[in-house]
Amino acid sequence: MEKGLIHLYIGEGKGKTTAAVGLAARAAGNGRRVVFGQLLKGGETGEIASLKALGVRVIRSEKENCFTWEMDEQQKAECEAEQMRLFDEIREVIREDEALDLLVVDEALDVVAFGALDEQSVKDVFDSKPETLEVVCTGRGAPDWLIEKADYVTEMRKIKHPFDRGIKAREAIEY
Repeated sequence: MEKGLIHLYIGEGKGKTTAAVGLAARAAGNGRRVVFGQLLKGGETGEIASLKALGVRVIRSEKENCFTWEMDEQQKAECEAEQMRLFDEIREVIREDEALDLLVVDEALDVVAFGALDEQSVKDVFDSKPETLEVVCTGRGAPDWLIEKADYVTEMRKIKHPFDRGIKAREAIEY
């Protein structure tokens, strides 16, 4: 790619990760080198199995996490440490892999909102990324500076969702 652009998929609606996975699959299908970093999520999911089958390098926790609002203080501290470790691994890949074409950092904006990662760390990644690296970042919201810096900003707006009626995430649909 000649110039790597910045994509933000934000909002309360379903589809942010799905859009990021779709772009990663498209890039991998076109022979691009892709790293898919996923924060705050763990365990086996259909999208991760699909990406790995396409040759995408996946960086994520092996541990399944519950929602941050369901965590006690010890779980929060462990989760914060794991998110920092994963983000450090993602930064290292950016520094080491000069042939990397697309980097997805799923849930990065929520990790900042959760307090496990400082906003400056995310800003540093965008400010120091290689010129040709395309970057996708997802989360519920984004700071104004990042919206200004981004080339694509797509907001997923929830109008209705089964979770509001107590229907849990379903295999092959939400994970």
